[in-house]
Amino acid sequence: MLRAIIKLARPAHWLKNGVVLAALVFAGELAHIDMIGIALASVVVFCLVSSGVYTFNDLIDRQRDRLHPVKKSRPLASGAVSPAAAIAMIILLWSAGFAISFLIGLPLLLIAVAYVALNIVYSYLLKNIVIIDVMTIAIGFVLRAYAGAVAIDVPASKWLIINTMLLALFLGFGKRRHELVYIQDAESHRTILSKYSAYLLDQLIGIVTASVVVVYMLYTFSPEVSEKLHTEYLFVTIPFVLYGIFRYLYLIHKEEKGGSPTRVLITDRPILLNVSLWLLTVVIVLYVL
Repeated sequence: MLRAIIKLARPAHWLKNGVVLAALVFAGELAHIDMIGIALASVVVFCLVSSGVYTFNDLIDRQRDRLHPVKKSRPLASGAVSPAAAIAMIILLWSAGFAISFLIGLPLLLIAVAYVALNIVYSYLLKNIVIIDVMTIAIGFVLRAYAGAVAIDVPASKWLIINTMLLALFLGFGKRRHELVYIQDAESHRTILSKYSAYLLDQLIGIVTASVVVVYMLYTFSPEVSEKLHTEYLFVTIPFVLYGIFRYLYLIHKEEKGGSPTRVLITDRPILLNVSLWLLTVVIVLYVL
């Protein structure tokens, strides 16, 4: 039972909440212990509320999941966790997340509530609207990034918001393409896939890919950013961003991967190494040079 509950919370997906820490790093606050503590607590908030969202999604989709060859093994669809236990779990996770966010600050609580509300609307409506479905997921990442800034009381950089949005769209459309092309009977896996085509998704991915690269380059060369961060060398991180984008495209088109960006980040050694080197370079540029 405990193992099933843990599986239902999808702890592997907590990695997505690392976006909350972006403001801490890029605002130059990584040297302040108190800020680090608040930022980590904010990550915990989103781990709790996002697990509640995953449980909520599985609860309302459990009947359809039972007809799916893979999803039928999910804790709720398989009967390993009862609906009553899932409801109690949702209430507990969201209550704990909201309570911690309130202790950090009312603005963070409002963002956490907005994140949950957005995902509820997504589950019932927005996930069935083409393009809006992926944009909604991307907005969820933007809320995480914005929450990280609000929690430590620093301005939410427009560059951070735009880059987060574009990168999330890139990953989202890539995931849709993988699901459409490589999963048998894709429409039973996700109904919205009937509205997409591989050609359409390739066009969307191409547009977003170029946008991610250009916007990140503009960010690193921005005089405003250089003055604010007291460095002109952030541009040295560009090769890591380029490689990460290109590697992910390679995995989507040649390795039949990309269905789970989180799994790719954890299991693909080149991407894991690239992200680690990018983060190390960012820290050196911002805090050492």
